[in-house]
Amino acid sequence: MTRYRSLFLSHGAPTLATSRHPANAFLRELGRVLPKPKAAIVLSPHWMTRGFPVKQADRYQAWHDFGGFPADLYRLQYAPAGDAALADRVQAAISAAGLPTAQDTNPQIDHGVWVPLMLMWPQADVPIVQVSTSHGHAATHWALGTALQPLLDADDELLLIGSGSLVHNLREIDAEYAPAPEWSRSFDGWISGKLADNDRDALLDYRQQAPNAVRAHPTDDHLMPLFSAAAAGHGPATKLHESFSYGGLSMSAYGWPRAA
Repeated sequence: MTRYRSLFLSHGAPTLATSRHPANAFLRELGRVLPKPKAAIVLSPHWMTRGFPVKQADRYQAWHDFGGFPADLYRLQYAPAGDAALADRVQAAISAAGLPTAQDTNPQIDHGVWVPLMLMWPQADVPIVQVSTSHGHAATHWALGTALQPLLDADDELLLIGSGSLVHNLREIDAEYAPAPEWSRSFDGWISGKLADNDRDALLDYRQQAPNAVRAHPTDDHLMPLFSAAAAGHGPATKLHESFSYGGLSMSAYGWPRAA
């Protein structure tokens, strides 16, 4: 079975946790076939601060950071353990790269973390460390992934997960299973091609080069974890899943395999 250095997972709406959408089935199957890591470093756009603080908690708890959804979503719980030693190493690596960081002791994890992880590892048996995304740009998040490369180099049972959305325009959402519009598909295809080619320069300039970039991401917070995952992956990406939700929301997922 393939072991990955890093993953990028599109988490979509919180309802992905209970939906029958193909992305739900994909994440469940991914958790079954992946070699289980000893721990995962996770980034989500729903915890965004200045710099890159690192959470430090004995055990995390699901934060239902959304409103207006069905009641069953608010009853879901997910409580993976933390990893204090790994959190310290992550914070030290970020600091050594000259990036701002700090310790954060809030044990809550947002739905960008717990929804995909709950589908992958329903027993909550993989310890995690969450790193904040930043108000910085793509290059800043690439630098974060680069800073974490040595940790992944040193331990092939460690996994970095960037959780976001490959296309995230909530102004143009449709019914959950509505066909994906061409503008969304074209952006998805361009990003997929550049990831497969490991074209760092084009990816960092996606706002100017990618078709429909501003339409795909009116704000680009949900794409930032992709750049950290790509940098940490340190090579070409493999596309693991493609589907669309609510019309144009791309649920694409990618993995950066470890060398055989």
